[in-house]
Parts: sequence; structure tokens; C-alpha cells
Amino acid sequence: MPLTRIKAITFDVFGTVVDWRNGVIRDLRTFGQTKEVTADWESFADSWRALYQPSMDKVRRGERPWVRLDDLHRESLVTLLGRFGIPGITATEIDHLNRAWHRLDPWPDVLPGLARLKPRYILATMSNGNVSLMVNMAKRAGLPWDAILGAEPAQGYKPLPHVYLTGARWLDLRPDQCMLVAAHNSDLIAAAGQGFRTGFVVRPNEHGPNQSTDLKADGDFDVVAADFLDLARQLGC
Repeated sequence: MPLTRIKAITFDVFGTVVDWRNGVIRDLRTFGQTKEVTADWESFADSWRALYQPSMDKVRRGERPWVRLDDLHRESLVTLLGRFGIPGITATEIDHLNRAWHRLDPWPDVLPGLARLKPRYILATMSNGNVSLMVNMAKRAGLPWDAILGAEPAQGYKPLPHVYLTGARWLDLRPDQCMLVAAHNSDLIAAAGQGFRTGFVVRPNEHGPNQSTDLKADGDFDVVAADFLDLARQLGC
């Protein structure tokens, strides 16, 4: 099917739309200064992200009932505060620090790229983030979503097939009328398996200066773009 049949573009968010690593490090450093705590905050942020997939795996496998990403992030945060030897943190402080994931900044090309795409396409998230997380992030950063789709509406985590298919169904569209844009090959391969069109956008600094994964497209994706402005150009916007 030609790309002109696409009606909606859905987006992976963490890493693709927003710079999670620098945003989390920023909030951790502010927390440390406020509490007069010293730690390797870069390592803390990377460790927090490293617990992301394992925490969702138990939900994917049905070993525990549906749990929002905010709650999984909080469990991981509590674990890491102990691992890094940071005592005496109140529940209120933990809740505030956990919402660092709500306060992430978009990559510089995102807002102008989305502004070019929005007149032609429905724009929606396709993220493992829960709805309140996505809404708070969007309000803060000015992300112009038409819909919040992904994990919480589907009650499951990517790359489970029904997460993508639920998003298409909620938009009353066929999967081949939807595109997933992501900076992660595995996400795009999973979406393509459910009939989605695919757009790879490289984010070479998502994991910091020593990133070694997702530096190029490893699949036969419909669009491979340098950034969101290049994506919009290739889609005729």
C-alpha cells in the first residue's frame, strides 16, 4: 500500500520523542543538591532505565496483573535508592522524583517536525507510558497529540501484538493505515508484524555518548529518517 494511504502516525515516546536520559539525570542532580546527597547520577539514570524492560516482562508474561509504568518506575526507584545507599527519602520525595519521567524534554527537531505532520495526520502516542504520564509530559512540553494510545489503553506492554492493534482499533483504522515512528528497531519490527507501516528515526545519543544500539535501521522500514523534520519531508509535509 502506498504511504499516501496512511491516516495516523503513532510514536514511541521514550528516546524517540523525548530525551529521557538527560531529563532524568537533571532531576536526579536537583534532588541530590536539595538533599545534599552525592551519587553517580548518570549511572543511577542508566540503572533505572535498565530495570525498565525486566519490570514489564512480568506483566507481559502474566506473572502479575496489569501495573502502570508509573508504578513500575517507582518500584525500580525504591530498589535503586537502596542499591546506591541513599537513605531517609520520604514517600512524598520518592513520588516527586518518580515523576521525573513526566518532565522530559523533546529532542530539538520534535516540535517543528510534529507541527508539519499534524495538518495531514492524526498524531498519537504508542508508548509503554501510562496515560497520565503521557498527558503531563505533553502539557509541559507542548506535544500536540490527538490521542494517547499504547500500553494503558491496551492493558499490556509493547511489543505484545494487541498493544499496536488496540491503537489502530481505537482510531477506527486498519493497521496498514497507521505508521509507527520509533528509534528502536525491535519496536518497529513488532509493529510491522501487525501490519503497521514503519518509520525509523535515529537517536544516536539516547543512551549517552557510548551508545552502541539502534544506530541504524536494521529492518526494511518504509521510511528511514535523520530526525522528525526529515520524516515530515519524506512524507510530503
